Amino acid sequence: MQLIGMLDSPYVRRVAISLAVLGLPFEHRNLSVFRHYDEFAKINPVVKAPTLVEDDGTVLIDSSLILDHLDRKFAPERRLMPEDPAARQRAQQVTGFALAAAEKTVQNVYERNLRPAERQHEPWVERVQTQMHHAFAQLETLVAGHDGWLFGDRLMQPDITTAVAWRFTQFILPGTVDPAQYPALAAFSARAEALPEFIATPLE
Repeated sequence: MQLIGMLDSPYVRRVAISLAVLGLPFEHRNLSVFRHYDEFAKINPVVKAPTLVEDDGTVLIDSSLILDHLDRKFAPERRLMPEDPAARQRAQQVTGFALAAAEKTVQNVYERNLRPAERQHEPWVERVQTQMHHAFAQLETLVAGHDGWLFGDRLMQPDITTAVAWRFTQFILPGTVDPAQYPALAAFSARAEALPEFIATPLE
């Protein structure tokens, strides 16, 4: 099994950490969709990260679809998403806001770093940043009061994705989101980042 993509992508990193938590061996190919476009295209002509290449050669894309596929390799008690419908709904709620925060961060970075300065639209940047802050505010409420993990005594997908999204924004947009505004979320992420699976999968 191969995971293709850079760990500075929150979507690649959430898959890599999930693979480690599940104990699935894989080869990580650190290819950039920008710098290694041609090499990436030989694996996946869409050049989308993350790309997962299964042992039988099947190519899968989209982090959420990849993670659902990986979960199905295990019995329900080992999966990273809850099976109970009510718990699964709450898990999807948390994961959805975390992915929204990551998406709005990515949009902000692309607008600032890829679009020429004379073509940047400040009202759009302001809107994206507002959406990003609203997503983190929702997560702050959802993780408040949890000294451990959100769905029991083990790390699950909502925990992984929330921590990854927070760290990504802090790394790629330093100073944009003040941890003092989101103390529960900052503490939650710090607990996750101290775990072996996170340490072994650094944001690069």
